[in-house]
Amino acid sequence: MAQSTDSQPFQAYGKAYVFLTITALCWGGNAVFGRLAVNEISPMLLVSLRWLGVLTLLTLFARSTLIEGWRALRPHWAFVAAMGALGFAAFNALFYVAAHRTTAVNIGILQGSIPVFVLLGIFLVYRTKVSALQIAGVAVTIVGVALVACGGDLTALARLTLNSGDLLMIAACFLYASYTVGLRRRPAVPALALFAGFAAAAFIASLPLVAVEASLGHFQWPTRQGWLVVVLVTLFPSFLAQVCFIQGVSLIGPGRAGIFVNLVPIFASILAVIVLGEAFEVFHALALLLVLGGIWLAERGKPVTSSG
Repeated sequence: MAQSTDSQPFQAYGKAYVFLTITALCWGGNAVFGRLAVNEISPMLLVSLRWLGVLTLLTLFARSTLIEGWRALRPHWAFVAAMGALGFAAFNALFYVAAHRTTAVNIGILQGSIPVFVLLGIFLVYRTKVSALQIAGVAVTIVGVALVACGGDLTALARLTLNSGDLLMIAACFLYASYTVGLRRRPAVPALALFAGFAAAAFIASLPLVAVEASLGHFQWPTRQGWLVVVLVTLFPSFLAQVCFIQGVSLIGPGRAGIFVNLVPIFASILAVIVLGEAFEVFHALALLLVLGGIWLAERGKPVTSSG
């Protein structure tokens, strides 16, 4: 019996690693989908349609779970609304706008700030201990992310300058890190019901953004390829990734889950090779080793008394 009990944490960690790796893979695919969406659908409309698509899927395939979970969610409506609006709608909106105002190099590097914000957040909000080895793991993964972002030329980092797009991206990373930290206070309801609440809040919050986009003359109805992008974004980065992320955070906590975000640019590079035909360089392989090594260090350095 003791052996079975001792194996339970290991099994939980293994499941969490699978969930979070799938999450990172889907989010990496979102970078490719975003490139395919250029001139095919306007950004804010894409944000709105992706969450409408998620709500449609949940209604079709998990209606009974949603009905059962609704009563449990109602007392937590403010939490659900804030998490969905900020972590889903606002993050995506800032990300898309930032992509039009700064370089891919800057965005790739700045995405590496999410685990840093997460570790800072769990320390400030929950007073969770953060070990030196965890900090070292984050640093190593950021080096890997930076290596991908600057195309293998680390000297390019010295020539980077902040612009409005960079500031928007930093704000987006802060919002998603806050969402990650906030998941630790998730109500005890089925994951799908909680996700449906977040998605509904995101869809409602996206409608004013679409209205502003239209008023500025930037609204574009999807083309045929645009609709394909909507379907792909709905199924993978919006639906599958978010469900896996919620499950992963519930198993190992936000601090340890946040480090997996640094796999996103690695997967994005690999998928770009497969889907877009871009070249895979030696620095991509080195960056992958750095990111995986950083995750391993962070896991080795987790405080024994900490849950996340």
